[in-house]
Amino acid sequence: MEDGEKVFFGVRADSRIFDLYRTLLMEPEGPAARVQPARPAPIPAATRIRIVNFVLNSKTAAGDTLEDLVKNGVFETRFALHKGEDDLKKKWARWRNMVHKQPIDDIRDYFGEKVALYFAWLGWYTYMLVPAAVAGLVIFLSGFSLFNASQIRWGWEAWATVFLEIWKRQRARVVLHWDLYGWDEDQEEMALELINCPDYKLRPHQHSYLRSTAILTLCLLMICLMIGMAHVLVVYRVLAAALFNSALLFQEEQVTTAVVVTGALVHYVAILIMTKVNKRVALKLCDFEKPRTFSERESKFTVKFFTLQFFAHFSSLVYIAFILGRINGHPGKSVRLAGLWRLEECHLSGCMMDLFLQMAIIMGLKQTLSNCMEYLGPWLAHKCRLIRVKLGHASEDPELRDWRRNYLLNPVNTFSLFDEFMEMMIQYGFTTIFVAAFPLAPLLALFSNLVEIRLDAIKMVRLQRRLVPRKAKDIGTWLQVLETIGVLAVIANGMVIAFTSEFIPRVVYKYHYGPCRKGADPAVE
Repeated sequence: MEDGEKVFFGVRADSRIFDLYRTLLMEPEGPAARVQPARPAPIPAATRIRIVNFVLNSKTAAGDTLEDLVKNGVFETRFALHKGEDDLKKKWARWRNMVHKQPIDDIRDYFGEKVALYFAWLGWYTYMLVPAAVAGLVIFLSGFSLFNASQIRWGWEAWATVFLEIWKRQRARVVLHWDLYGWDEDQEEMALELINCPDYKLRPHQHSYLRSTAILTLCLLMICLMIGMAHVLVVYRVLAAALFNSALLFQEEQVTTAVVVTGALVHYVAILIMTKVNKRVALKLCDFEKPRTFSERESKFTVKFFTLQFFAHFSSLVYIAFILGRINGHPGKSVRLAGLWRLEECHLSGCMMDLFLQMAIIMGLKQTLSNCMEYLGPWLAHKCRLIRVKLGHASEDPELRDWRRNYLLNPVNTFSLFDEFMEMMIQYGFTTIFVAAFPLAPLLALFSNLVEIRLDAIKMVRLQRRLVPRKAKDIGTWLQVLETIGVLAVIANGMVIAFTSEFIPRVVYKYHYGPCRKGADPAVE
């Protein structure tokens, strides 16, 4: 259909393709083979979109893919049409539904299992944050009244373990309801390839010690770069402390707080920059590794990108928690930067205060600014596209009007859902790894997630083109990422309590040196 200067092409696959798809995925020894229904069930719209998209991704007879044709200017873009989304708009993509249960089955029918499992996991994670947020708030408030007497610690890692185990049961319940236990992602990808090329053969695994060594070396170099960023922040904090002292901008007791606050802001800006760099590096490494299938490529990319992001986000926190103030030397022989400036010390109340401020600023900025930009960015972009393009007359063909409406929505790509997962993984890391220093992290995460769910729903249904549905029976490599974060949380929080806080020195003093070491003394408060 022609629309002024643009020409729209509607693509709908022949029913024989879906019959072949159904035949290729049929299990010979499964219940479907033993009990054949009189009439096969209709192919869902999400499956139709996924198959058509896979066909369009394949190479043409000339050896070009659709992406090549887009780069050459033959086509501008491609997108799946939003059809029948009104029900989701009413039940899901509204702010008034913030505290209502999500329609996971409807999300699965419209966006596919992978998106539905993401929202099922996010909803369960948010639900489990409620008791954690209440406990964290109680601990934080009680700290003010009991600070001089004792320090309260809470076993958050036990919460993380319970959350993961219950989520596995929840996921199994959902997948059983969808009848996906016998489904395999690699098997489906092979079936889709056979639809296009009957002579298709699976690419053999190509192991190369040289390639693996090169990839490992490049990953280590990037990690060293992240650690180097932490050292740059150390230099900044030293120079900022000297500047604030010489310029008399703050009182002496306020200098440390000012340095921590500005250092956290600088670290946040560095995180935004390095996120884009890390994504490009991880993609290049995956292409160099030559994975066999798309699912294998996605898994390898997830591991590499998360590893780089972890060091980008937590390097400065590790420095503050375990290094700050411990390499300064001693009076008469203090360590100085360039022989002039002394290295920074911890806050007067201890290093826990520095870690608390750093986490509060970074997490607060990341949650608030990310949510704002995540909604305002697509909303403004959509409004600008509507302003630039004339909507035409109301009497035109309704199908063309629907195609144009979908075209004016914001584009999506293969990373649209991946970025949402990555954002939640980093947040989960903040709420577990150093929660001993910042017990309000679960409360911030709870409020952020309540907004995040509706922001993602509104963005996917109202502001963006339709995501290509993908089939899945779990959240994939992200589950291993969650388990890794849980292990790191046990180690990090134990080290924070042992080395950063004053918990152990207080206990040692109380039972070995204090006036009440041999029992209660009525003369001592």
